Amino acid sequence: MVSAENDPRRPGTIWALNLDWPAPTVTPLVLANVTRVGPEAADRLAAAMSLADPAEVRRRFDAGRRCYTAWVEGELAAYGWVSFEEEAIGELRLRVHLLTGEAYLWDCATVPAFRRRRLYTALLTHMVGALRAEGLCRVWIGADMENVASQTGIARAGFKPVADLVVARALAMRLVWVSGRSGVPEQIVAEARRAFLGDRDQAWLSALASATRNQT
Repeated sequence: MVSAENDPRRPGTIWALNLDWPAPTVTPLVLANVTRVGPEAADRLAAAMSLADPAEVRRRFDAGRRCYTAWVEGELAAYGWVSFEEEAIGELRLRVHLLTGEAYLWDCATVPAFRRRRLYTALLTHMVGALRAEGLCRVWIGADMENVASQTGIARAGFKPVADLVVARALAMRLVWVSGRSGVPEQIVAEARRAFLGDRDQAWLSALASATRNQT
Protein backbone atom coordinates (compact mmCIF):
# COMPACT_ATOMS: atom_id res chain seq x y z
CA MET A 1 0.00 0.00 0.00
CA VAL A 2 1.58 3.21 -1.17
CA SER A 3 2.45 6.41 0.60
CA ALA A 4 1.24 9.80 -0.59
CA GLU A 5 2.15 13.44 -0.08
CA ASN A 6 -1.04 14.69 1.60
CA ASP A 7 -2.14 13.80 5.15
CA PRO A 8 -4.36 12.25 6.23
CA ARG A 9 -4.37 9.75 3.40
CA ARG A 10 -5.93 6.40 2.65
CA PRO A 11 -3.11 4.34 1.18
CA GLY A 12 -4.96 1.07 0.93
CA THR A 13 -8.21 -0.86 1.19
CA ILE A 14 -8.84 -3.97 3.29
CA TRP A 15 -10.94 -6.58 1.51
CA ALA A 16 -12.55 -9.65 3.09
CA LEU A 17 -14.21 -12.78 1.79
CA ASN A 18 -16.12 -15.02 4.17
CA LEU A 19 -15.92 -18.49 2.70
CA ASP A 20 -19.62 -19.18 3.19
CA TRP A 21 -20.39 -16.35 0.75
CA PRO A 22 -21.32 -17.25 -2.85
CA ALA A 23 -18.24 -18.04 -4.92
CA PRO A 24 -17.98 -16.57 -8.43
CA THR A 25 -16.52 -18.57 -11.29
CA VAL A 26 -13.89 -16.68 -13.28
CA THR A 27 -12.40 -17.97 -16.50
CA PRO A 28 -9.22 -16.24 -17.72
CA LEU A 29 -9.12 -14.90 -21.26
CA VAL A 30 -6.27 -17.27 -22.09
CA LEU A 31 -5.78 -20.99 -21.44
CA ALA A 32 -3.93 -21.27 -18.14
CA ASN A 33 -2.93 -23.89 -15.59
CA VAL A 34 -3.39 -22.63 -12.03
CA THR A 35 -1.59 -24.67 -9.40
CA ARG A 36 0.16 -24.56 -6.04
CA VAL A 37 3.96 -24.76 -6.21
CA GLY A 38 6.74 -25.37 -3.72
CA PRO A 39 10.46 -24.67 -3.35
CA GLU A 40 11.16 -26.44 -6.63
CA ALA A 41 9.78 -23.34 -8.37
CA ALA A 42 11.96 -20.87 -6.44
CA ASP A 43 14.14 -19.91 -9.40
CA ARG A 44 11.17 -19.32 -11.71
CA LEU A 45 9.34 -17.36 -9.03
CA ALA A 46 12.36 -15.20 -8.27
CA ALA A 47 12.64 -14.30 -11.96
CA ALA A 48 8.95 -13.43 -12.18
CA MET A 49 9.20 -11.36 -9.00
CA SER A 50 12.28 -9.52 -10.30
CA LEU A 51 14.44 -10.86 -7.47
CA ALA A 52 18.13 -11.32 -8.17
CA ASP A 53 18.40 -14.13 -5.63
CA PRO A 54 15.81 -16.88 -5.03
CA ALA A 55 16.84 -17.08 -1.38
CA GLU A 56 13.94 -14.80 -0.37
CA VAL A 57 11.48 -17.13 -2.10
CA ARG A 58 12.98 -20.13 -0.29
CA ARG A 59 12.76 -18.29 3.02
CA ARG A 60 9.05 -17.80 2.46
CA PHE A 61 8.51 -21.50 1.86
CA ASP A 62 10.66 -22.38 4.88
CA ALA A 63 8.46 -20.11 7.02
CA GLY A 64 5.32 -21.96 5.97
CA ARG A 65 4.02 -19.55 3.34
CA ARG A 66 2.25 -21.02 0.33
CA CYS A 67 2.44 -19.93 -3.27
CA TYR A 68 -0.10 -20.41 -6.05
CA THR A 69 0.73 -19.72 -9.68
CA ALA A 70 -0.82 -19.44 -13.13
CA TRP A 71 1.10 -20.78 -16.11
CA VAL A 72 0.48 -19.99 -19.78
CA GLU A 73 2.21 -22.16 -22.37
CA GLY A 74 4.83 -23.15 -19.82
CA GLU A 75 5.53 -19.57 -18.74
CA LEU A 76 4.91 -18.33 -15.20
CA ALA A 77 2.24 -15.68 -15.75
CA ALA A 78 0.93 -14.85 -12.26
CA TYR A 79 1.61 -15.71 -8.63
CA GLY A 80 0.20 -15.10 -5.17
CA TRP A 81 1.25 -15.89 -1.61
CA VAL A 82 -0.78 -17.08 1.38
CA SER A 83 -0.04 -16.78 5.11
CA PHE A 84 -2.00 -18.38 7.95
CA GLU A 85 -0.66 -16.97 11.22
CA GLU A 86 0.82 -13.53 10.69
CA GLU A 87 2.43 -11.52 7.94
CA ALA A 88 4.22 -8.18 7.65
CA ILE A 89 2.80 -5.29 5.70
CA GLY A 90 6.30 -3.96 5.16
CA GLU A 91 5.32 -0.65 3.59
CA LEU A 92 3.32 0.27 6.72
CA ARG A 93 5.41 -1.64 9.24
CA LEU A 94 2.32 -3.40 10.52
CA ARG A 95 1.70 -7.10 10.97
CA VAL A 96 -1.49 -8.94 10.08
CA HIS A 97 -2.45 -11.33 12.88
CA LEU A 98 -4.74 -14.16 11.82
CA LEU A 99 -7.07 -16.36 13.81
CA THR A 100 -7.38 -20.08 13.20
CA GLY A 101 -9.44 -20.48 10.04
CA GLU A 102 -8.24 -17.24 8.45
CA ALA A 103 -5.76 -16.64 5.65
CA TYR A 104 -4.10 -13.54 4.22
CA LEU A 105 -3.33 -13.24 0.50
CA TRP A 106 -0.38 -10.99 -0.35
CA ASP A 107 2.27 -10.17 -2.94
CA CYS A 108 -0.08 -11.21 -5.73
CA ALA A 109 0.90 -10.08 -9.21
CA THR A 110 0.65 -10.82 -12.91
CA VAL A 111 3.80 -10.74 -15.02
CA PRO A 112 3.49 -7.62 -17.26
CA ALA A 113 3.39 -9.59 -20.52
CA PHE A 114 0.29 -11.48 -19.33
CA ARG A 115 -1.81 -8.68 -17.86
CA ARG A 116 -5.39 -7.78 -18.89
CA ARG A 117 -6.32 -11.44 -19.34
CA ARG A 118 -8.11 -11.94 -16.00
CA LEU A 119 -5.35 -14.23 -14.79
CA TYR A 120 -5.16 -12.28 -11.52
CA THR A 121 -8.82 -12.90 -10.72
CA ALA A 122 -8.66 -16.53 -11.85
CA LEU A 123 -5.65 -17.04 -9.57
CA LEU A 124 -7.46 -15.47 -6.60
CA THR A 125 -10.57 -17.61 -7.12
CA HIS A 126 -8.42 -20.74 -7.32
CA MET A 127 -6.66 -19.80 -4.07
CA VAL A 128 -9.98 -19.09 -2.37
CA GLY A 129 -11.40 -22.40 -3.58
CA ALA A 130 -8.43 -24.31 -2.22
CA LEU A 131 -8.76 -22.60 1.17
CA ARG A 132 -12.51 -23.20 1.27
CA ALA A 133 -11.91 -26.90 0.59
CA GLU A 134 -9.64 -27.00 3.64
CA GLY A 135 -12.41 -25.65 5.84
CA LEU A 136 -11.15 -22.10 6.36
CA CYS A 137 -13.72 -19.43 7.16
CA ARG A 138 -12.31 -16.08 5.99
CA VAL A 139 -9.69 -14.66 3.63
CA TRP A 140 -8.20 -11.15 3.79
CA ILE A 141 -6.38 -9.20 1.10
CA GLY A 142 -5.19 -5.59 0.83
CA ALA A 143 -4.69 -3.39 -2.21
CA ASP A 144 -3.38 0.08 -2.97
CA MET A 145 -6.15 2.65 -3.33
CA GLU A 146 -4.61 3.86 -6.59
CA ASN A 147 -4.35 0.39 -8.13
CA VAL A 148 -7.77 0.32 -9.79
CA ALA A 149 -6.97 -2.76 -11.88
CA SER A 150 -6.04 -4.77 -8.79
CA GLN A 151 -9.13 -3.67 -6.89
CA THR A 152 -11.30 -4.58 -9.87
CA GLY A 153 -9.77 -8.06 -9.99
CA ILE A 154 -10.25 -8.54 -6.25
CA ALA A 155 -13.92 -7.54 -6.50
CA ARG A 156 -14.46 -9.98 -9.39
CA ALA A 157 -13.10 -12.74 -7.16
CA GLY A 158 -15.90 -12.13 -4.65
CA PHE A 159 -14.08 -10.04 -2.04
CA LYS A 160 -15.86 -7.11 -0.40
CA PRO A 161 -14.14 -3.83 0.56
CA VAL A 162 -14.71 -3.53 4.30
CA ALA A 163 -12.36 -0.77 5.47
CA ASP A 164 -9.58 1.61 4.53
CA LEU A 165 -6.28 2.09 6.28
CA VAL A 166 -5.90 5.79 7.07
CA VAL A 167 -2.52 7.38 7.81
CA ALA A 168 -1.91 10.83 9.27
CA ARG A 169 1.35 12.62 10.02
CA ALA A 170 2.27 13.74 13.52
CA LEU A 171 5.78 15.23 13.63
CA ALA A 172 8.18 12.43 12.66
CA MET A 173 5.60 9.71 13.35
CA ARG A 174 2.67 8.30 11.44
CA LEU A 175 -0.66 7.44 13.01
CA VAL A 176 -2.67 4.69 11.29
CA TRP A 177 -6.22 3.57 11.92
CA VAL A 178 -8.94 1.50 10.24
CA SER A 179 -11.94 3.33 8.82
CA GLY A 180 -14.92 1.16 7.96
CA ARG A 181 -16.58 1.48 4.57
CA SER A 182 -20.13 2.82 4.40
CA GLY A 183 -22.74 0.13 4.96
CA VAL A 184 -20.27 -2.45 6.26
CA PRO A 185 -21.39 -4.01 9.58
CA GLU A 186 -19.32 -2.87 12.54
CA GLN A 187 -18.58 -6.49 13.41
CA ILE A 188 -16.54 -7.07 10.24
CA VAL A 189 -14.84 -3.66 10.64
CA ALA A 190 -13.88 -4.69 14.17
CA GLU A 191 -12.47 -7.94 12.77
CA ALA A 192 -10.39 -5.95 10.27
CA ARG A 193 -9.13 -3.74 13.11
CA ARG A 194 -8.25 -6.84 15.11
CA ALA A 195 -6.38 -8.43 12.22
CA PHE A 196 -4.55 -5.38 10.91
CA LEU A 197 -4.02 -3.33 14.09
CA GLY A 198 -3.94 -6.02 16.74
CA ASP A 199 -7.31 -4.87 18.16
CA ARG A 200 -5.99 -1.33 18.68
CA ASP A 201 -8.00 1.72 17.65
CA GLN A 202 -4.81 3.35 16.35
CA ALA A 203 -1.15 2.48 15.86
CA TRP A 204 1.91 4.72 15.80
CA LEU A 205 4.49 4.10 13.10
CA SER A 206 8.02 5.41 12.86
CA ALA A 207 8.06 5.67 9.07
CA LEU A 208 6.48 4.45 5.86
CA ALA A 209 8.40 2.27 3.47
CA SER A 210 7.95 1.27 -0.16
CA ALA A 211 4.81 -0.29 -1.62
CA THR A 212 3.90 -3.90 -2.17
CA ARG A 213 2.87 -5.27 -5.54
CA ASN A 214 -0.71 -6.36 -5.94
CA GLN A 215 -0.96 -5.97 -9.70
CA THR A 216 -3.11 -7.33 -12.51
